[in-house]
Amino acid sequence: MTAKPSALFVCVHNAGRSQMAAGWLTHLAGDRVEVRSAGSAPGGQINPIAVAAMAEVGIDLTGQAPKILTVDAVEASDVVITMGCGDACPIFPGKRYEDWKLDDPAGQGIDAVRPIRDEIRARVDRLLAELLPAGA
Repeated sequence: MTAKPSALFVCVHNAGRSQMAAGWLTHLAGDRVEVRSAGSAPGGQINPIAVAAMAEVGIDLTGQAPKILTVDAVEASDVVITMGCGDACPIFPGKRYEDWKLDDPAGQGIDAVRPIRDEIRARVDRLLAELLPAGA
């Protein structure tokens, strides 16, 4: 890993899960981790229910927009977390990949998105502990 670890969160539309994960990691790590998110087929906007769910916990995603997944983003990241993008993510030897199986918030109401948000938080907490071990 580089001096400043980096993580890339990838889902199909980069409109829900990956944006929530990037929001959590940015919120929890501050400038200690470089955070990216992207989609294999980005949507037109972030899911407004995902934005609302994150706002409930004090994280503002309104300034974010779906971005296309690029080879450069994968190459520049220490850890690549996929969330239902299948084989669309390029694989590079030596990169750490994880696939997080999470429900898709698309088309769901706020009551269904809150548990997804909370599960993402728990996974980001674990990832952050690995990226920034205590005393490191």
